[in-house]
Amino acid sequence: MSELPLFPCTIVGSYPQPEWLIDRKKLSGRFPPRTRARELWRVAPDLLESAQRDATRLAILDQERAGLDIISDGEICRESYSNHFATALSGIDLDNPGEALDRSGEPVYVPRIVGPIERRHPVTVEDLTFLRANTDRKVKITVPGPFTMSQQAQNDYYPSRRDAALGYAAAVNEEIRDLFAAGADVVQLDEPYMQARPDQAREYGLEALNRALDGVDGKTCVHICFGYAALIHERPEGYSYLPELASACCSQVSVETAQSNLDCEVLDALQGKDILLGVLDLSTEEVESVEVIKNRVLRALTHVDERRIILAPDCGMKYLSREAAFGKLQAMVAAARELRETFSQR
Repeated sequence: MSELPLFPCTIVGSYPQPEWLIDRKKLSGRFPPRTRARELWRVAPDLLESAQRDATRLAILDQERAGLDIISDGEICRESYSNHFATALSGIDLDNPGEALDRSGEPVYVPRIVGPIERRHPVTVEDLTFLRANTDRKVKITVPGPFTMSQQAQNDYYPSRRDAALGYAAAVNEEIRDLFAAGADVVQLDEPYMQARPDQAREYGLEALNRALDGVDGKTCVHICFGYAALIHERPEGYSYLPELASACCSQVSVETAQSNLDCEVLDALQGKDILLGVLDLSTEEVESVEVIKNRVLRALTHVDERRIILAPDCGMKYLSREAAFGKLQAMVAAARELRETFSQR
């Protein structure tokens, strides 16, 4: 992590969208949409893009004011972390969606694959370009991972889910290459379903992930989590799928440790990877103390060298209030500063 301080700080991807932009009550009352959900937006279609850009500027400013070292666009222009990309691909019947089980076990509408999955055009490059133009700090952009998208779709075309995942992987690979060409410092792939569906992930998840990262020249991160805390309340004691990512062709792995009080011994398996360490519990609006956050970092330092740790929330922050999210980020940055002082004296 050259040009960054020890214990750099970032967010996982999303930041709270303003109430004037999106209907947060509708947003929080459902699982993240897999198909399009335009009814969530409060702004008229002809003004929506302008409003989204204004809200993105606010998210960037909040991150800078909080003191983050790596800035995200906050995923402000998205209805969910995955549907913006998954519904932009060819081979998907948007007018006749399919159905699949969400990680909660509930049936939800999902993209229905009816032909070869192909990327028609760059999907998130404009968001990255806007982000890059509005901050002088390092920037990160997120893309849904191929395994997760294959689990969030009804496959009516490919011989198997593995083949569908590899189709998604080719599209993601094209997107990642374009994002680095447009100036991304970090590109993150979100793969929460590797934790939710570990058996299938072991069959072909790593194959699809590495296909998405094949030939990519840039710093990449894979985020794997237990689901949004606002929606998935119970946390298992540990990951069902994590050591396997030691063989992933990524630079960083993003893990939750705060809400789950994760036994950080599992991080021993990820030697050689930078760890995006989740140190903010997103199940509560309460802002953690600096000491609590520092202790969460210190637990991990038994298993990860301090030069390989990046501080972050457990997951995306979109379901928190903006006030709580900002306060938590400020506390995280303050903890990082104190940790730097301590370790610089060693």
